[in-house]
Amino acid sequence: MTHQWHSSDKFNRQAEGWDENPRRLGIAESVFRALSETVHFKAWHEVLEFGCGTGLVTMQVAPLVRKLTAIDTSHRMLGVLEGKIMATETKNIESRCLDLTDPGEMHLLPKGHFNVVYASMTLHHIDDTAAFLKEIAGLLAPGGTLAIADLDHEDGYFHDDAEEKVHPGFERRALATMLEAAGLKNPAFRTAMTVEKKNRAGRQASYPIFLATATKPAA
Repeated sequence: MTHQWHSSDKFNRQAEGWDENPRRLGIAESVFRALSETVHFKAWHEVLEFGCGTGLVTMQVAPLVRKLTAIDTSHRMLGVLEGKIMATETKNIESRCLDLTDPGEMHLLPKGHFNVVYASMTLHHIDDTAAFLKEIAGLLAPGGTLAIADLDHEDGYFHDDAEEKVHPGFERRALATMLEAAGLKNPAFRTAMTVEKKNRAGRQASYPIFLATATKPAA
């Protein structure tokens, strides 16, 4: 079963100018700050990021860990990231164009391997959230951490494209239940930032972005 509303074509079209949006840059900075303060990356960690896009968070996490595997469904987004990797001579990022909602592609990654799996503003693009979380939790090493930054449940107007198939954010309690059902323990939430924007309905609105963390039992 595939659990994603496929939007890689859209992201391919938008890749070249993606980093020119100040709001996206601000979200990436805030998510990285929340990640670094909450997850406590270690120099020996092997880390997976799914939905890495152009690497706005990736490039900040990479210096803190041993290896970072950066996954996205958009080859053009990954092309921008590859340019950053080359320009900075970063050696510990491996980028891979995979759709982790496809079981056949998910199985290309090692089970029980990663110390941290994280994503920023990606989960709301995945159709069957609960099923996907169960699969992604299987990639964590014992004692590993899953960290998800995404929107709190919102009015449905955060995205400018009314036709884009996305979840309107998540209720924290409901997401905590899904994390626990995926076999993870101690789900916790913090607010990483609040986006203030005029939505597509023309109203000025506030959209909080949370960081959710949960851990795989050590034994």
